[in-house]
Amino acid sequence: MTRQDGLMDLDELLFADEEENVPTNDLVMEQEPWIVLIVDDEKQIHQVTKMVLQDFEFDGRKLEFHSAFSAAEAKQVLEQQPNAALVLLDVVMEQEDAGLRTVRYIREELKNTAIRIILRTGQPGQAPERTVIMDYDINDYKEKTELTTQKLFTTVVTALRSYRDLKTIEKSRSGLEEIIKSSATLFELQSMKKFASGVLMQMTSIVNLHKNAIHCSFAVTKGVEDIYILAASGDYASNQDERARDVVPEHVLGEIELAFLTKKSSFASDRFVIYFQSKMGMENVIYMNGFKELSEWERYLIDIYCTNVSVAFENIYLNEELESTQQEIIYTMGEITETRSRETGHHVKRVAEYSRLLAIKYGLSEQEAEVIRLASPMHDVGKVGIPDAILNKPGPLTQEEFEIMKTHSNLGYEMLKHSNKQVLNAAAIIAQQHHERFDGSGYPHGLRGEDIHVYGRITALADVFDALCSDRVYKKAWELEKVLDLLKSERGRHFDPVVVDLFLEHLDEFLVIKELYREQR
Repeated sequence: MTRQDGLMDLDELLFADEEENVPTNDLVMEQEPWIVLIVDDEKQIHQVTKMVLQDFEFDGRKLEFHSAFSAAEAKQVLEQQPNAALVLLDVVMEQEDAGLRTVRYIREELKNTAIRIILRTGQPGQAPERTVIMDYDINDYKEKTELTTQKLFTTVVTALRSYRDLKTIEKSRSGLEEIIKSSATLFELQSMKKFASGVLMQMTSIVNLHKNAIHCSFAVTKGVEDIYILAASGDYASNQDERARDVVPEHVLGEIELAFLTKKSSFASDRFVIYFQSKMGMENVIYMNGFKELSEWERYLIDIYCTNVSVAFENIYLNEELESTQQEIIYTMGEITETRSRETGHHVKRVAEYSRLLAIKYGLSEQEAEVIRLASPMHDVGKVGIPDAILNKPGPLTQEEFEIMKTHSNLGYEMLKHSNKQVLNAAAIIAQQHHERFDGSGYPHGLRGEDIHVYGRITALADVFDALCSDRVYKKAWELEKVLDLLKSERGRHFDPVVVDLFLEHLDEFLVIKELYREQR
């Protein structure tokens, strides 16, 4: 039957024909036992209790017994078994009120309100039932003589049912809290790959993946010709950007491909496939396996979370589209300037990539490095205000012509300074300061050292390196060794010495960029 939210049961859609061929995980499918603690100073009580309940099973889970013969031992066992479901507790042990003290310890010190406590006493006169029930947070009170086999069975079933329901409520509350926290985090992640990794991590938390479970999870996207991995977990975590068919196990790939084909999500007992499609037509799938069978509530939590994930996917795609458009506009503006001055077509792209790499090596964040990459192509945008006769003069400029040429720095700044956008603010700084020199001899303001913004110091070296390596109307390209000699000689004079050292230390990476965006002859 198709679910109202559009998610379909796996038996209906995917796995009915291939269930026997899909590997299962015994660690995951095995039901953990209910942990029962017997606290009594009579060994016979332990033996009889275990014998009576040896074949007991509730909700598909057996019992696991732990014994303590005093209140002190009980504390040790409780610390070792924080997930104990039930304690059968004697009142009188090493002290007349040892059991009652243990109740206080569980509820007040351990603050464990879920574990069910059943007091058993052979001396009811020393702990009257009415008083104990009213004064202590216990769940049942029995005289040992009245706990026949059947009554013990009934008492344990009732206690475990109560414990199960309390844990379900607690898990549901925790799940909702996780949803709220995770959803807030989602909208802070603007990189698609970081976003996808975050989704996998948060889904793992929501399904409460068993710590020993063998599992895998993938976030994949459908490209024009193939399916590619955005993020993955475990042994597959390093496979971002690879084709899914080259990495993903065959049976998993089949389920992912079917989700894309049917454009539907589905659940099985130990895995799920969630399909997303943005309004722009972008398609993504989240696959996860390796957990215990999900309850209806857990599926509901995942549905809620996936609704938020879908919205976040949409927002990121929109942001990427806007950023891509913005980048194209910036490159176009930069290239118009370069074309007008008859300079090389890929100059602005190389300067952008050199600047980004230098920013990373300098220790700036990925976000700030991206800002520099987007802003640096407009470093010479002010040249649109320089007359052609000066801009494209094949020979040396006169002093008067050079003074006019220098005005392009402030012209660019004045063009860009009015925006409140981060990238254009950075571009205004770069346009104005990329001809400043570290020793204070540059223009337009003769700034010195770190008074020059780091954006300006970084772009200055990137611009000069590329200009010297390229043909210009007034010169031929220099040999690389000659360019490097100039950078070394201008270290601390024209250029920030730290920036020069970083550039030379990682020269091979910059030469890769130079080759990638080389001019087509």
